[in-house]
Amino acid sequence: MSTTDPRHDDATHDDATHDDAPHDAPDRHSDQDAARLDHGPADHMSTPEPEAPSAASLPTLGVVGTLRWTWRQLTSMRVALMLLMLLAIVSVPGSVLPQKPVDRPAVARYIVENPTLGPLLDRLGFFDVYASAWFSAVYLLLFISLVGCILPRTRVHLRALRARPPRTPRRFDRFTVRGEVVVAAAPDDVVAAARAALRGPVRLLPRFRVDDDVEAGGARTVAAERGYVRESGNLLFHLALVGILVSVATGQLLHYRGQALVVEGRGFANSVTDYDTFEAGTAFDPRSLVPFTLTLDRFTSEFTPDARALDFLAEVTVAEPGEEPREADIRVNSPLTVGEAKVYLQGNGYAPDVTVRDAAGEVAFAGAVPFLPEDPVYTSRGVVKVPDVSTGEQIGLVGYLLPTAEVTEAGARSIYPQPFEPLLVLTVWTGDLGLDDGVPQNVYELDDSEMTNLLDDEGRPVTLFVRPGQTVDLPDGLGSFTWEGLPRFVALDLRHDPALTWILVSSLLALAGLSLSLFAPRRRLWLRIAPGEGRTVVTAAALARSDDVGLQAELDRLLGAVGERCGPVLEPAAHDSDDDAPARAGAGGRHDL
Repeated sequence: MSTTDPRHDDATHDDATHDDAPHDAPDRHSDQDAARLDHGPADHMSTPEPEAPSAASLPTLGVVGTLRWTWRQLTSMRVALMLLMLLAIVSVPGSVLPQKPVDRPAVARYIVENPTLGPLLDRLGFFDVYASAWFSAVYLLLFISLVGCILPRTRVHLRALRARPPRTPRRFDRFTVRGEVVVAAAPDDVVAAARAALRGPVRLLPRFRVDDDVEAGGARTVAAERGYVRESGNLLFHLALVGILVSVATGQLLHYRGQALVVEGRGFANSVTDYDTFEAGTAFDPRSLVPFTLTLDRFTSEFTPDARALDFLAEVTVAEPGEEPREADIRVNSPLTVGEAKVYLQGNGYAPDVTVRDAAGEVAFAGAVPFLPEDPVYTSRGVVKVPDVSTGEQIGLVGYLLPTAEVTEAGARSIYPQPFEPLLVLTVWTGDLGLDDGVPQNVYELDDSEMTNLLDDEGRPVTLFVRPGQTVDLPDGLGSFTWEGLPRFVALDLRHDPALTWILVSSLLALAGLSLSLFAPRRRLWLRIAPGEGRTVVTAAALARSDDVGLQAELDRLLGAVGERCGPVLEPAAHDSDDDAPARAGAGGRHDL
């Protein structure tokens, strides 16, 4: 059983500083008391009144002292932990509120819906948290605090690693964990055996730091210490935190991410202008993009009978500079690596290929229009915007694509995600689409503020039901609508962050350092090897930095190893004095607790 000495380092001092200290030191006040007793009443009356003490003047810190005090507070471990907690708190708005680099339309909607709070949050930087001044201030302060805390501790730790183990205490009976063994080998052999058992089989990574000495009475001593890896783990943990901070900052500067929606038979080029959305760090150089092209050849999906997704497969052709085009597959959680980036399959859906002709039969619009799925059975919503027709009116067709349509008196709905019975259900709007205002619009939504919904004779919105290959006339002689085909589309997400590998390495190092700092035991062991007539008495004691249930087992292993290497183990000699009983109670390899 181990015990913890509340004054751990006292065990390393020579007991002479406690046992041999004089107890008859003269009283420093005795002469003064005698002098006061010798004075008579007259002398007392003639003594002048002491002057009243003046108010104590406290020294001022000054500029240098204030800076030194501030630096010490900033580089303390307490402040570092507080800043780490504060960094986690100030990161919360970045997860709760929409962020401009990710979704600017969502930020705009939030500001419109919250006219009082929204503009205030925008001015304070809550819609771009990770680029705000207050987040950067906490981030930099944490970085400075960790570096200022690590450097001096590293210097102290390196000095401690080179230092000798603490010298052997004079008295072992002060320790709860102690033991004794008596062997027939010479003291030099015992010392060699103890050193070998303490250092372990790997000399480059010894279990204990070991030192031996000779006492004044001729007894040999061995002092050993382990557990400095605990502080090494602590420093490794904090260095890894610095590595994470540096990696995250580097990634924010150099990363880029783009999203592109690609229809079957079409592709895109890896350039900033060809992405639907693109965001990058402040130090990103668009010229660093590898100019590859990617074409979606075919997309297939598999579903269970109850409409649960089984597999999505995007078959693509990639062409990189100086290389032959190659075919590749992209699946969910199985991205394609190309151009120093990973291309992920983010989503998929249907893009009906439609043609709209005006009243004169001229093509006013032709192309594939993506409809975004809204439920597991791929009920998809989309908008067809026709900017120019011969009548001068602009047309908007808004509605739903039903892959497997079921039409009843109550309406139409999709019952399965595969296109077994596809149907388009559209309403017709005319007016100003707002395309000429210069304000960016969401291509998947219709701004009907300047448009009119066409109604039938009964005052209900005109609804078109269109099947693939079918042509229907638009109301009011606006022209015709033809559904040519039903290709699929995929939403691809391209990401590149050069810091991800370093973040992973730093995180693993932080976990390893934390494990070492929590579970590596700090222990000190001492042996005193006293020669006798035909025998050598080996007494031992051990001390831990904190409660250590394995301390006694460690001492037992050491004495057992010494007994095996220096056997045979002998019975201790009989003693008449009871004072030596505690020190000799471990006869035959037994250890007194």
